[in-house]
Amino acid sequence: MITTQASIWFIVLLVFLALAFDFLNGFHDSANSIATVVSTGVLKPNQAVVFAAFFNLMAIFVFKLSVAATIGKGIVTLNVVDTNVVLGALSGACLWNLITWYYGIPSSSSHALIGGIVGAVMMKVGFSGLNSSGIMKTVAFIFISPLVGFILGSLIVVLCSWIFRGSTPSKVDRWFRSLQLVSAGAYSLGHGGNDAQKTIGIIWMLLLATGYASTQDTMPPMWVVVACYVAISMGTLFGGWRIVRTMGQKITKLKPFGGFCAETGGALTLFMATFLGVPVSTTHTITGAIVGVGSVQRASAVRWGVAGTIIWAWIFTIPASALIAAIVYSLSTLV
Repeated sequence: MITTQASIWFIVLLVFLALAFDFLNGFHDSANSIATVVSTGVLKPNQAVVFAAFFNLMAIFVFKLSVAATIGKGIVTLNVVDTNVVLGALSGACLWNLITWYYGIPSSSSHALIGGIVGAVMMKVGFSGLNSSGIMKTVAFIFISPLVGFILGSLIVVLCSWIFRGSTPSKVDRWFRSLQLVSAGAYSLGHGGNDAQKTIGIIWMLLLATGYASTQDTMPPMWVVVACYVAISMGTLFGGWRIVRTMGQKITKLKPFGGFCAETGGALTLFMATFLGVPVSTTHTITGAIVGVGSVQRASAVRWGVAGTIIWAWIFTIPASALIAAIVYSLSTLV
C-alpha cells in the first residue's frame, strides 16, 4: 500500500503526471487563446500557437503566485493529503480533459483539477477534509467569471462602436486586425498566468504533504514554477484544434472587431481573478466574452444550442472529474 511515506520515485512520477496535466491544460485550452485570432484570419494556426505559447511563458514574469497558493493551501486540509489523493486528483483531471478534448467540448481544465482534488479527498475522509471558503470562492467564480467576461465583452463592443462610429467598415477591419494581436497576446498572458499556477499549486501541495517543502514557505520551489510554465507553453504550442473550431466559429461568427472585444474582455477578467488569487476557468471566461460580443450584435448571432451544450459540460466537469478521482483513489489504496 502506498502511503505518505512513499518513495521518492513515486513522488517524482506524480510530479511528471502533474506536468502532463499542465501540458494537457495548454493543449486543451490553447483554443481559448487562439480561436478568435485564427477564425478571423488575423493569424494562421501555426503562427497563432507560437504567439500564444510565447505569452503563456512570459506570464511567469508578470503575475504573483496567488492562484498557486489557493490551490496548494486553500482547497483542502493539508494533513489529509497524501500521494494517493494527488494521484486520484490528477487522474480525474487528465481523463476528463482527454474525454472532452476528444469530443471537441471546451470544458474547464481548472475545474477538472479542483473536482479531482475534491473527489479524492472526499473518498478518503469525507467533507471534513475540504476547506469550505476556498471551495466556495472557486465555485462562485464558475458563474462570476463568464458573467464578467460577458459584461466586459459587451461593454467593449459598445465603446469601440462609438469610437469608430464614423469610420468605414474596411478601415475598422484594418485597425482591428492589428489591435487583435494586442488582445490575443493579453489573453494568452492571462491564460498562462492563471492556469500554470494551478499545476504549481498541486505540486506544491504534494511536496508539502510529503515533507519535501515546508508549510512556512511563502513560495513553492522555483524549479516547480519554471517547469509548470514551460509545460503549459509546450501544450499550447501543440494546440487543441478540435476545440478551436467550436470556440472560434460555432458559438458566433467573429470578425477582427468582435475578436478584439472578446479577447480584451476575457483578458481583463483573467487579470482580475489572478490578482485576487482565484483559480478561474479560462474556458468559461472567453466563452462568456464571445457570447457577450455576439449578443450585442443581435441575439440570433449567438448559436444558443452550442452555448447550451458547453454550459452542460461546465456543470458536469466537477462531479465527473471528482467521480473518476474517487475511483482512482480507491483503487490506489488496494495496491
